[in-house]
Amino acid sequence: MKLILDQHAHLDSLIHRWEQRSKIVALFGLIIAFAFVNQLFLLPIIIVLTAILYALSRLPLSFLLTRLRYPGLFIVAMVVALPLVAGETVIFQLGWLSIRQEGCLAVLLIITRFVCILTVNLVLFGTAPFLTTIQSLRSLYVSTIIVDMMLLSYRYLEELAETLTTMQRAMQLRGFQANRFDKRNLSVLARLMGSLLIRSYDQSKLVYQAMILRGYGYSKIMPINQKNSDIISRVASTVTLSIAVSLMILEIKVNG
Repeated sequence: MKLILDQHAHLDSLIHRWEQRSKIVALFGLIIAFAFVNQLFLLPIIIVLTAILYALSRLPLSFLLTRLRYPGLFIVAMVVALPLVAGETVIFQLGWLSIRQEGCLAVLLIITRFVCILTVNLVLFGTAPFLTTIQSLRSLYVSTIIVDMMLLSYRYLEELAETLTTMQRAMQLRGFQANRFDKRNLSVLARLMGSLLIRSYDQSKLVYQAMILRGYGYSKIMPINQKNSDIISRVASTVTLSIAVSLMILEIKVNG
């Protein structure tokens, strides 16, 4: 599995032309507004907003689907039991098995917000080179430690995925059949994970030592101070932030 969030950063679209610093501020505000939503009638609105944003970015649908796959499985595994245990209104019963309305609505709310937030994140990080995003975060005075951790984590995941692909290919050449579920395969997979952890630990030590030798931590990195005079970026940021604030105000008013 390859992460490569910025593999479509070369495309030309309205979102790609949006200046990255103002894009980060505006889309982060939209993400907070999505996380703030608790009313079910607002779900279609955030779905439509997300769909419009993704369509404007011109990112391929396959890019979204592949990045949603593993986090989606995780979130489904976390909330699958909610309809069985949350709430009192039974809408379906078969013997001891009861499906409750409140649990179903909670699952709908959680999954919708999760998909929309993850999609907006993919638009944010997928429409500009990752290094540009890192420089933009620094120019927005985000903590240097946080930004460096993001950069190193991203690089680390790429290396881990590359190593995993190489090891899986080597195992297949030696006759390993990944589609079989038995004790031997589980033992092999356990050894694979252990080997990956040891290799990644050794590699992280080498990277840290290389960074220290190159002076990491001894020189202050100055953020880039540039004024944004792009009219497209200004309009896009204003519209996006207005929508985010409107969603939060609507949510507060409905809650009373």
